[in-house]
Amino acid sequence: MAGSADNRPAWAWALYDWGNSAFATTVMAGFFPVFFKQYWAGQLNATDSTFWLGAVNSLAAMLVVLAAPLIGLWADRAGMKKRLVAGFAILGILMSGGLFLVAQGMWPLALLLYLGGVLGFSGGNVAYDALLPGVAAHKDLERVSALGFSLGYLGGGLLFALNVAMVLQPAWFGLADSAEAVRWSFLMVALWWALFTVPLLLWVRDDGGRAGTDTGLSTWGELRRTWRELRALPMAFLFLISYWLYIDGVDTIIRMAVDYGLAIGLDSNDLLTALLITQFVGFPAALAFGWLGARYGAKPGIWIAILVYMLVVFWAWQMQTAAEFYALAVVIGLVQGGIQALSRALFARLVPREQAGRFFGLYNMMGKFAAVVGPVLVGVVAMLSESSRLGILSVLVLFVLAVVLLSRVDVARGEREAEALA
Repeated sequence: MAGSADNRPAWAWALYDWGNSAFATTVMAGFFPVFFKQYWAGQLNATDSTFWLGAVNSLAAMLVVLAAPLIGLWADRAGMKKRLVAGFAILGILMSGGLFLVAQGMWPLALLLYLGGVLGFSGGNVAYDALLPGVAAHKDLERVSALGFSLGYLGGGLLFALNVAMVLQPAWFGLADSAEAVRWSFLMVALWWALFTVPLLLWVRDDGGRAGTDTGLSTWGELRRTWRELRALPMAFLFLISYWLYIDGVDTIIRMAVDYGLAIGLDSNDLLTALLITQFVGFPAALAFGWLGARYGAKPGIWIAILVYMLVVFWAWQMQTAAEFYALAVVIGLVQGGIQALSRALFARLVPREQAGRFFGLYNMMGKFAAVVGPVLVGVVAMLSESSRLGILSVLVLFVLAVVLLSRVDVARGEREAEALA
């Protein structure tokens, strides 16, 4: 892939990830959880604010799981992928910007806007992923998918770094205090997201789809048919189950690392620094995995990433110091974007291009189911063994099962199956 005019749709597509990743870093991972407890819900006790934040996060995840397959079906209708990306982006942008206006103590409104923002971010990503086969030649799927994730890490990381500087040193930016800096950060996310959605709307061509205006009844029928068609693609189905297992392990490790950081006495600023480290390491690493996938195939790259994550589990099992926590952030940054990018590219190879929307709806649904089994597994093993370290080690089970299933995925056969179903 070069920067020629012929590749403009791929770059425009990838720049959307640059834009919307600011919501994932600044809002979801960075500021909203802390600001909610300390500013908007400061009058609630800690357990109540934790309950409400957890409840809304769970509700958002449930809604995305239910909606993702339907969004995928709609994305396959003629000209709908870009419209869905634009519609969900507008929802997320308005909700993010709206957080700037929420006054102290108005925690129900803050939660409502946050819920809308998460739905806009996640819903848009279903249609965004489905655009990948249309903006990348078949031989470039790994590289273009990795370009999106790498620009997402860089774009989200750059704005987040600026936002962190604003919060730590508000006077430098003419702001009264950190609270005002956080509110301005939410508005900046909205503007950033809007600006970098424009190239996709201008230069990405929606690659057709099927015409029609299905009723709700026929839509559910189509959804059942999609599941049947997935079973007719054994390699895609097998990969999807493997993907669910190892992404569950990946998400569990990320949450575990944060818990460990808190347990060894790191404060919130240390955790923000670790998140920044992961973002900026993830930018070149995702590009490297894209090159690896293009040269040797996506499957070997996924093998490497899973192996690294298994080593991370062993490392975290014995981790003691803050220095190890930062090192862990670097290692996770090296593989996190790569495994996401190559997984998306491999799945795109295993499903018919003309029906990418419906299948990526299922793909995103499985991704949102991630971190369901892992935390339960860790908790049960820790309780039975009376050792939190053995609980952490149990995450290896997810990776081992994923490896067993992934070893049975024949990519060449899967591509033939997808071509036959098209």
